[in-house]
Amino acid sequence: MKIVAPIRQLDEIAPLARAGAHELYCGVTPREWAARFRGASANRRPGGNLPSLAALAEAVEIAHRNGVQLSLVLNAQHYSVAQIECAVEIARSHADMGGDAVIASDPGLILALAEALPGLRIHVSSVATCRNAEGARLYRELGARRLILPRDITLDEAAEIAAEVPNMEIEAFVLNDGCVYEEGSCNTLHLPGALGGPICLDRYAYDHRHRDGRPLSPALAARLRDNDEAYRRWLWYRFSCGFSTTAAGMPFGPCGLCAIPAFGRGGLHALKIAGREGPPERKLASVRMVRQILDAHERGQSPAAVAALARGLRPSHAHCATGFMCYYPELAGTAQDAGHEAATTPAAPVVTD
Repeated sequence: MKIVAPIRQLDEIAPLARAGAHELYCGVTPREWAARFRGASANRRPGGNLPSLAALAEAVEIAHRNGVQLSLVLNAQHYSVAQIECAVEIARSHADMGGDAVIASDPGLILALAEALPGLRIHVSSVATCRNAEGARLYRELGARRLILPRDITLDEAAEIAAEVPNMEIEAFVLNDGCVYEEGSCNTLHLPGALGGPICLDRYAYDHRHRDGRPLSPALAARLRDNDEAYRRWLWYRFSCGFSTTAAGMPFGPCGLCAIPAFGRGGLHALKIAGREGPPERKLASVRMVRQILDAHERGQSPAAVAALARGLRPSHAHCATGFMCYYPELAGTAQDAGHEAATTPAAPVVTD
């Protein structure tokens, strides 16, 4: 299986390649695009992009020099006709530079890319929310070569798609950055933190009351407070545990490391590390973590032993025990089956962002 990692600046490429990444991906919003479409991003993220096509060309050259591939992200949920035409030209520039693939989600853009650039590899973004074999076959017919699964798909569903559509590579999330809702159906803005951050993570103060104005009973008020607190706690886990890390810099947050053996059995092709907008240190630590667990799997260690190793990396036994941090909660008991019991309280994290 390939390790796929994000970049947003050129000096991240060589360290991630040395750490064990096989493929990298990035976004770019050229000045011409920003001017023509009034600042709209060319992809799903307004931040975390390379600044220009010249920087993209340099990124491709550095990546290939370091033995890794580089894909360009053009994965907004929807594009206008004019934006599709412009996106195809950006993709053409990427291909002319020697870029390896384009990651897209809009079916209209995918079809336009396949018709205009038949030699270009197209990867279907998780933003397309394709979660079954019928959808995968449709994208394959449109010209796509790889499908990146949504974050909340199950291991059985992933293996089923891989088995039923063998001519489509399957990629699944393995580390970092959850989504509170279904990303492909989300119309909120992923604003930079200085501008308020993602709208879905706002911490609202709720004032619960009966519709007829009656006061809440003490028992009901307590239940609602507990529910609000549980939701805030879930949000914290879903949003990368507040971007916290261990003292050694290993990130907490949404994780599927225990699922790597199941992915191997299921015929998956690639493991996706999320977080284009994250700091370089977080990306580097993430690649090292995935590389260590993938190596253990490829050496033939049992799934339970691999899961125990994964939970002991940070360690994250207490976080894992909540189930909130797990991309694939159906594996929640794997490490305990290997004799590793969860701690009762999490170790204090170090906040890095």
